[in-house]
Amino acid sequence: MPEVSEQPEGDPPHRRGRPQKPICETVGAAHRTWLEPVRDRFAASGLTLDDLVARSGYSKTRLSELLRGEGYYPGWEITYSVVRVLEIPIGPLLRLWKAAAVEADKNTAWIKSRIRDVRTDVVEEQPIAHLGLTQAMWQPYTAYAQAFLQSEPRARQAARETFDILWLTWDRATTSPDTPRHAWQLLRSTVLSRAPKRPGGHPDLRAAAFCTTAQAQTGDLVERVARIDIHARFFDAIARLPTDQMDITVLRYLCGIDPDAVPGVVGLSPAITHTLDHHARGALNELFPDTDTQE
Repeated sequence: MPEVSEQPEGDPPHRRGRPQKPICETVGAAHRTWLEPVRDRFAASGLTLDDLVARSGYSKTRLSELLRGEGYYPGWEITYSVVRVLEIPIGPLLRLWKAAAVEADKNTAWIKSRIRDVRTDVVEEQPIAHLGLTQAMWQPYTAYAQAFLQSEPRARQAARETFDILWLTWDRATTSPDTPRHAWQLLRSTVLSRAPKRPGGHPDLRAAAFCTTAQAQTGDLVERVARIDIHARFFDAIARLPTDQMDITVLRYLCGIDPDAVPGVVGLSPAITHTLDHHARGALNELFPDTDTQE
């Protein structure tokens, strides 16, 4: 374990040395996804940059650049050296590092060669509770992501990224007041950060109009076009709902999640979920009184 200075039990580690400089504004979304947990772990460790230099074998300049996301995208060797010192789970971090490398326009050959440069036989055990959450929430998380991203591969990537971040920050997740709620809010943030936006800033759900049951069953071209227009406006109204109401509506009526399962997915009580669902349907029925929510 990294050494920390002695302190009263329950207090955060005393931070020696200068505070970390902020992440560079040019850092991509995928890069930031793994860099922020690494920075948080470094801050919580009580180590200084000089300590990190001594334990990783890399210069202060290079480590400072890595922690800020400055310059070229970092290779896996230097990233792994920091991960090892801070005792961060390697498997999920490596997956996030690879996704960010793609975002940084690194080709497959570059990624594979950088990983081959690091020889490690570390065997990690996924926390049992994290594994259980992943198995239970994979399907609803992926369905929710696909409603916004309109791509199964992108939806699966968003879900995988969410569970990897949860693993990296599992201590924080399990000390939150409600772990399922914490996980859901992370999933939602991950998905909406990638979803196309309307001019008003809310997510664009209109593409889902092409995927409704009623649309698929309509044979007449004129009627199909009319239905698409109605449903596009209807789904745009869903995306304008307050966030929790939007989530519940998407899960129930776009993803087909069983109503009894929705509270567990979003991490809210059945009573609160029912109330939010009631308010959402009321608002939508006022705007579109002739539209069946079940479509």
